[in-house]
Amino acid sequence: MLDHVSVGVRDTNVSKPFYDAALKPLGYSCLSQSPGSLGYGSGTARFWVQDAKSPVPADKDSGLHFCFTAPTRDSVDAFHAGALREGGKDNGPPGLRAAYGDNYYAAFVIDPDGYRLEAYCGKPG
Repeated sequence: MLDHVSVGVRDTNVSKPFYDAALKPLGYSCLSQSPGSLGYGSGTARFWVQDAKSPVPADKDSGLHFCFTAPTRDSVDAFHAGALREGGKDNGPPGLRAAYGDNYYAAFVIDPDGYRLEAYCGKPG
């Protein structure tokens, strides 16, 4: 349905180590980099992080979050650990979310600009 998503941040130099560490375990890397712009994906950049004069203010009650597909439960664990190591905040540790489905294994973090992110694997353990 979506071709890509872009988020505005205060400083891509701060965001890059965070997104590199969080997304690498999921099989995504920075495929495009220029001053003030980072494009992440696998084969094609689909998630863009760009310097913005007026980033959207963080709002934990907005319902906005971005969920990334994870190939394995271990990669969800590594997403969470990498994000926290590079300045992210915990918003839900890795684990099964029975309320979401039998095999819904996910972790939740908040990036340095306040965006809420999730990594999800639906495969049985």
